[in-house]
Amino acid sequence: MPLLEAFSGLLDSLVFLWKGPVSVIFQFGQHSLDTETVELKAGSVAVDLEPQTFLLLQFLIENRDRVVSKDEIFEAVWEGRIVADSTLGFAVNAARRAVDDDGKAQAVIRTFPRRGFRFVAPVVEAQVEEVIDEAGTDNPLTPRQKARSSSDEPRDGTAATRPGAARRWRMPAIAAALVVIIAAGGLAGWQPWVTKVEVANPEKLAFPLPDKPSIAVLPFENLSSDAKQDYLSDGITENITTALSRVADMFVIPRTTTRTYNGKPVKVAQVAEELGVRYVLEGSVQRSGDQVRVTATLIDAIKGHQIWTERYDREVKDTFALQDDIALNVLTELEVKFTRGENARAMRGNTQSLEAYQQLARGLRLYRRFTKDGNAEARQLFEEAVESDPEYALAWYLLGWTHQVLAVRGWTDDPAQATALALELTHKALAIDPSGGAPYMLLADISAREGRYDEAITYSEKAVALLPSNAIAVAALGRILIFAGRPEEALAPMQIVKRFNPITPPNLSRTEGLAYHSLGRYDEAITALERARARNPKGVQPLAFLALTYADLGRMEEARAMAQKVLEVSPGFKVKGFVNILTFKDRTKTERVRATLLRLGLPE
Repeated sequence: MPLLEAFSGLLDSLVFLWKGPVSVIFQFGQHSLDTETVELKAGSVAVDLEPQTFLLLQFLIENRDRVVSKDEIFEAVWEGRIVADSTLGFAVNAARRAVDDDGKAQAVIRTFPRRGFRFVAPVVEAQVEEVIDEAGTDNPLTPRQKARSSSDEPRDGTAATRPGAARRWRMPAIAAALVVIIAAGGLAGWQPWVTKVEVANPEKLAFPLPDKPSIAVLPFENLSSDAKQDYLSDGITENITTALSRVADMFVIPRTTTRTYNGKPVKVAQVAEELGVRYVLEGSVQRSGDQVRVTATLIDAIKGHQIWTERYDREVKDTFALQDDIALNVLTELEVKFTRGENARAMRGNTQSLEAYQQLARGLRLYRRFTKDGNAEARQLFEEAVESDPEYALAWYLLGWTHQVLAVRGWTDDPAQATALALELTHKALAIDPSGGAPYMLLADISAREGRYDEAITYSEKAVALLPSNAIAVAALGRILIFAGRPEEALAPMQIVKRFNPITPPNLSRTEGLAYHSLGRYDEAITALERARARNPKGVQPLAFLALTYADLGRMEEARAMAQKVLEVSPGFKVKGFVNILTFKDRTKTERVRATLLRLGLPE
């Protein structure tokens, strides 16, 4: 009985804590903000707000007697987390729109350059006290209101003296009461606020967990009815992955690996086990006109529950701030310690021009077709992207690649001019963003094709240093080492990067196969090349290298079968075009490849 009575008493206290004693309604113009119901109304109509926007409005109103700084807002609204300035800017703009204000009029929320923000509209404050009947009966609580204008309030600027601050003490008290209730009732394991998911089996992990937070960002699902909007969900996934991977204390599975789950109904536990990570971020994107809804959920696959989830309803033009916000929320929830400098690097590189972003995303899809027409269409879109945003480093770099491809594939009458233009565009990209690793891959390719192998290796090593988990960068370094006559050195970095890419990308397996072939380890070459072929059945290079390997083993029937498959996959295949991509320092190796392919019946 004593325990039951104590339990009942705690529940009564909890009810009191939850209901009262004080709530505040701030009225300004036609709007009212209720701190108890957490609701903003325009007249009698509720205004839909994200939680941070509501908290920002409340904080500005409660401190309307002064200018509040960005740091104060970050501390009060985002609880001290490192947040991009663009996220604060979005929240201020959203708050203004919600109260029929804008950045030009600033009739409600005024910006004070280099100082902060202040709520300047006149406010009437309605204090609602909920009082239990004096007789102690079970009569309903009786509301009693009194209104005060903002001029009647104390002007010391301390939020704690304001009625709106009265409910702040309630939540810690409620939490404390809940802890006591759970302990008293023997329900310590009961956690109704945690969403459970299937638990990953640590014994089934493909690799041991790293000694720092490990995460895979699954492809965000496009829930729009228009498949043409895939570029938006792809771009959001790519940029969040890139932002996280630039923080030193994070282990991030590259996009080249997680892309394999695109469109597949996979479970979080399966992803964690296959990739050897603890955390998984998944989400969805739905666009309607100029509006976009993005949902993101961070999951601890080992414990089997959601850590954090958020829904963002934004205008499409605010996609960049949204991506930054998701990445920073992940870092904060995982308690990753990172510096302001790392924060700046993680959020760098994304254009603030929606038009440029969309042009590049569409161009990248065309470029990845690796066809003459696709390359031409991609080049046009990349040119439009740099016109929309001349400071878009990634667009300049990709534009450079479209010109280099012309030279490499023989799609131009003046390859030297195409390479010269590619070189110029690459240096322009580096001038805009010196921390970008990708441009060094293009510089390395140009140097290798012009016979400057030591310079090419230096450039490629620089790319890998800046992009240590990037399978494409490591594969590029491996190819250059192979062509430079150092295939044994190519294998080590490829083995390391496989930890980041448990589902090995085909280009990495292909390069690994070429290294083994160059070392005369033909059986291992066949294993790697077959793995590349399985991952990309329409890839020509793995088939051609398999034909070469079988021929070198004297297994001519299998070699001819592979040569035939080359023609089935690519009817227009020409030996001359294929050997043109092989830049062996020892040109006799190139000639030997050419002679073998011709002997297998492939056209000159």
